[in-house]
Amino acid sequence: MTKNNLSDANDQELEKLKLELAAASQQAAGNLAGWQRAQADYANLKKETESKLANIVEFANAAFMAETLPVYSHFKLAMSHVPENQKDQDWVRGIMQIQKQFQDFFKKYQITEIKTVGEKFDHNVHEATVHEAADGFESDVVFAEVQPGYLLRDKVLIPAKVKVAK
Repeated sequence: MTKNNLSDANDQELEKLKLELAAASQQAAGNLAGWQRAQADYANLKKETESKLANIVEFANAAFMAETLPVYSHFKLAMSHVPENQKDQDWVRGIMQIQKQFQDFFKKYQITEIKTVGEKFDHNVHEATVHEAADGFESDVVFAEVQPGYLLRDKVLIPAKVKVAK
């Protein structure tokens, strides 16, 4: 082989290797991009799955609370009828401690009672049982609570049943 032929063969081999390197680099870049998309898709799937699981847990808790809250409401109503002269008795203090435990439990799970008497009627959280004239109350203001209502964070678990001034 002559020097020219050898140089041409080397140049051709060099060009061939450059093309192979460019193709391999392009394939590597494509593989990296695909891997990065797969990683992002997996991260999104993981977040979505965690969010759905949290919603399921929240829904289950809400259903449990919705069943428990009427019992607490009746308990609270019964406690409001304890005569003043008996409130210092041990058995009443014990029952009041149970009421406090209920309240702490609800606070822990971010359950709050819906404000009623004196509040402007809000169809989102109140359910009107009666619209009637009430002395000392403006129109569309709640003047009596028929049954308490409760919120879980900002979502209504049980609407408050109220009487609204005309």
